[in-house]
Amino acid sequence: MSGDDDLLNPDEIEALLNMGGGGGAPAPPPEPAASAAAPGGGGGDSLMLDPDEIAALMAGAQGDASPAEASLNQAQANLAAAVAPDITQFGKIPSELGEPAPFAPGDFGGINVGAAGGVGLNALRDVEFDLHIELGRTDMMMQEVLSIKEGAVVPLDKLAGDPVDIIANGRLIARGEVLVLNDNFCVRVAEILTPNF
Repeated sequence: MSGDDDLLNPDEIEALLNMGGGGGAPAPPPEPAASAAAPGGGGGDSLMLDPDEIAALMAGAQGDASPAEASLNQAQANLAAAVAPDITQFGKIPSELGEPAPFAPGDFGGINVGAAGGVGLNALRDVEFDLHIELGRTDMMMQEVLSIKEGAVVPLDKLAGDPVDIIANGRLIARGEVLVLNDNFCVRVAEILTPNF
């Protein structure tokens, strides 16, 4: 091998190919490289091979390969194709579809329940809700609960005139005022609560 640089001359390349080739006839040396290596030919550039000569040498070495080496080379080629598939067949967009438009997220603004042409409240007609109006709460011991009799007074945590909680399916959705209308209790919704996501 050359002492000062990392380049190989054609004879060294042939010797290396013959060592790994497995006993086949050596490939004939390429003519242009032999004539360029003549004395007085331009120094270090005369030892280099052009890409066509390297491809010819590699083709000759692969022709001498045993069936096991040929199978190994084929497996390596298949693996390389599987790892980096050619996506050009899927990457092109048919011309009849036109040019792709850049992605722009839609404007969702706000949800308008009563929007014209939208589903709105009609979608909720068949949905069942478990609706509770909670006047107030209290904490009691078990002994106090067992001692409740007819006519007992249970104090609650809300004052008279405080809004009551309107609960749908276990979730607080609104607050309102207790009213009496035609001798019936009812609740006027004073505040609708928005969920915090």
